[in-house]
Amino acid sequence: MRRNLEKEEGIQILTENYIGHLGYISGGYPHIVPITYYYDAATHTITSYSSEGHKITAMRKNPAVSLCVDEISSVADWRSVLVHGTFEELSNIDAKHMLRQFSDGVKGIIERSPEKNARFISDFSARISKNQAPLVFRIKIEEVTGKKRIS
Repeated sequence: MRRNLEKEEGIQILTENYIGHLGYISGGYPHIVPITYYYDAATHTITSYSSEGHKITAMRKNPAVSLCVDEISSVADWRSVLVHGTFEELSNIDAKHMLRQFSDGVKGIIERSPEKNARFISDFSARISKNQAPLVFRIKIEEVTGKKRIS
């Protein structure tokens, strides 16, 4: 049976995961790409990072974005949360602070995961430190909705 998620369930899904699908508009069409993210409960925002490129250029032009995060066990057992919000580019001290919080937060989620993968943690850490100056951004959350199906 399919049901709407309560907002608290949606926040829980955001808190317990770190990979989602970012939706943004470019050239009049929606684009969806996977991203690594961190939900910051204190500010009720999503933090992520990227290199300069298509996604960042598009979000600068049209800052309305969405993020979808799924937990799928089977066709009859899943939960999905959809966030609508506004892209905000961070710079200087804010970017450094949020990148550190992002990195620590994602590592914490991975370490608490039942499928904890130590190699993924080191790969993630190397990727963050290898990138010279990642562009850090956040999504100011405006709406959280979702669906779930339980058998």
